[in-house]
Amino acid sequence: MPAIPWRTFGAPDPNGDFAALLSYLPLKSYWRVFPFFFYTAQVMKQLASARGLLGYALLARPLSKRFWTLSAWKNGEALRAFVQHPPHLRIMTALAPHMDKTKFIRWTVKGSQLPLQWDHALERFDGNHTTKDG
Repeated sequence: MPAIPWRTFGAPDPNGDFAALLSYLPLKSYWRVFPFFFYTAQVMKQLASARGLLGYALLARPLSKRFWTLSAWKNGEALRAFVQHPPHLRIMTALAPHMDKTKFIRWTVKGSQLPLQWDHALERFDGNHTTKDG
């Protein structure tokens, strides 16, 4: 599972404003790569029925223990509801001690900018970001 291309859910208003999220999830140990993929399958099932999801993608570099997710949501509330529900909530708790310094970047996009593109998202990764430490 080196990458999951953008998967679209619904057709957003091209002129509407939507919430975008890029997350960087580095693992501390190679021993956690396989469990990460196992957890990813569970989160993908949750995503399939998540209210307010417009689309998502995963970029995986297992040989360097680095993973990124990219998603778009109808609004921040839909994103928070997803994050705070199992299995995502349970998986975050289970993986937290095994993660290196994570980064989460949020911004607003127009519906016409979907699907989100990795090159544009990763440009944001190199600049403005927040980490789990603040």
